[in-house]
Amino acid sequence: MTAAKGKAKGKAKGEGKSKGTSKGTSAGKGDGASGRRRRAEGGRGGPGGPGGRGGCGVGTVADLVQGQWGDHRVGVQCGGRTLTHHELAGGAAARAALLGDLLPRGAEPHIGVLLDNVLEYPLWLSAAALAGAAVAGINPTRRGPELMRDVRHTDCALLVTERAYVPMLAGLDLGIPFSDRVLIVDDPAYEELLHPYEGASPMETLAVAGRRGVEPGTRMLLYFTSGSTGAPKAALCTQGRLAAAGRSLVGFLGVRPDDVHYLCMPMFHGNAVIAGWAPALAGGAGIALRRRFSASAFLPDVRRHRATYFTYVGRAVQYLLATPPAPDDRDHPLRTGFGTEAGAVDIARFAERFGVRLIEGYGSSEGGAAIQRTPDTPPGAIGRPAPGDDLAVVDPETGAELPRARLDAAGRLLNGEEAIGELVNRGRSSFEGYWRNPEATADRIRGRSTGGRVGAGWYWTGDFFFRDTEGFFHFAGRTDDRLRVDSENLAAAMIENILARYAPATGVAVYAVPDPVAGDQVMAALSLREGTGLDREDFAAFLAAQPDLGTKMAPRFVRTVAALPVTATNKVHRVALRRAGFRCPDPVWWRPMGRSARGEGATGPGDLGHLEYRRFTAEDRAALLDVYREHDRLALLER
Repeated sequence: MTAAKGKAKGKAKGEGKSKGTSKGTSAGKGDGASGRRRRAEGGRGGPGGPGGRGGCGVGTVADLVQGQWGDHRVGVQCGGRTLTHHELAGGAAARAALLGDLLPRGAEPHIGVLLDNVLEYPLWLSAAALAGAAVAGINPTRRGPELMRDVRHTDCALLVTERAYVPMLAGLDLGIPFSDRVLIVDDPAYEELLHPYEGASPMETLAVAGRRGVEPGTRMLLYFTSGSTGAPKAALCTQGRLAAAGRSLVGFLGVRPDDVHYLCMPMFHGNAVIAGWAPALAGGAGIALRRRFSASAFLPDVRRHRATYFTYVGRAVQYLLATPPAPDDRDHPLRTGFGTEAGAVDIARFAERFGVRLIEGYGSSEGGAAIQRTPDTPPGAIGRPAPGDDLAVVDPETGAELPRARLDAAGRLLNGEEAIGELVNRGRSSFEGYWRNPEATADRIRGRSTGGRVGAGWYWTGDFFFRDTEGFFHFAGRTDDRLRVDSENLAAAMIENILARYAPATGVAVYAVPDPVAGDQVMAALSLREGTGLDREDFAAFLAAQPDLGTKMAPRFVRTVAALPVTATNKVHRVALRRAGFRCPDPVWWRPMGRSARGEGATGPGDLGHLEYRRFTAEDRAALLDVYREHDRLALLER
């Protein structure tokens, strides 16, 4: 911190480039002389009156941040602190000016942000936009070499963090001088470092980091994929794409200037930034930050902040539904939630209990494909292709389009084996690639089949879908969650949708465990209501009553857990579940395998004998592992 402070202070005083004439704080209070001049000369406060609403025709995120200047409504609430939109813009300008002094010439203008959802996160996002820099959201659950790899892979020239995470950085070669370019936002020296830049305006500091103009094609985000099948990839997002996404969601969600977006999903992930922060910025709405998601604090936060909207992932919805019901569950201002993977059953339960409509959306975080919900979208479906997208469900091996799905009167899939395939966009996509990963980029946009011409074809989403006869798309899981049982391909999400109907379950995850002879077996983890255990006869009867439970879908193993393990983005940690398999400390129930160890005699979901479960004992485990050894498949259990 000391070297950075001296360097930045000297430049600020010598050049006088951002000091301004009015007093304020590093959060951006006070207009600054140039801000007052701009408004006197007719500078834009945003269409529709003072206070920047984002407006139409705004091409960059920097434009949206500039539009906050002069807006004295509440812009952010966080941990007892409140800033206006104007103060947010001023604070962003101060940080952009600091960034211009700290970044070495020739370095990539990339800022690693290793923070929880605290006030500094949106300030640095806005600062990066003004400065023509890009934010790499660093996952705080990563450790050691993985954490070091994320920072170095994205060529971060500056790291913004907080004291709680400093010990994690000890001994890591981040490629960044710690004393010069690691900023600790809750260290008193940080406020001192920012002091010379108080009063800076967004117009003065535009593009100081890159020493070039900010354009729609300027990099804005490098956000990591989950990394479930290898090292996480850093997807690129430009200012133009992020601004367009924000504007699109303003119209789609009906964002109003008096709305408050509750950001409880982690901001290092695209969910909170693209679907939460960006539409608030574009629509002139405020935001309320929660350091980390908490199911018990959710409604109290919503009421305190007067929040009207939130983003989610499916597991967070399950956590909320698992909280004890209360008479005032509907006493709140929340209107809408927007996210993915909640499932039709949980969406209905959420609406019934909380009176809040959850809108399931689909938009590849890389920008390659999008599905929009329309008023006539049936329950369980995501919607129709977004304008300009030519979406299809294809065989991932051949690229051939698959038959449409047949659904019964209850909306249950009848021909999943032939209808489920990978979703592709055969039209023009907004995918902008991965940072320093040309192989992964080419794989996303390969030709019409796995042997097709690299880079000349479609955008492959990596997600399973099916499309009904009316043209609506239904999510069926990730390609990484595919199971192959007795030579039949199954999608984990389809089985999860069925098991989610089981009333005692508060959460469900389905995943593959290797079969001891060939292919996979289905394993399910169930979190059950507090104080209950698995009633094997009740569970078997439930499965037998499900008309859409295919003959290969019933779980071979059932693990009961107090809570499903989750990643830092509150998604179910299927990698951890798969690795543990049936060799886990929790109770496991199973349907013993036949003589071939592959479940001979399975006659269908109506056969209760086929669905008979019993406890998986230590003796069962030892005997089953012997079968794996016999067939030389023991190593697969470690995958």
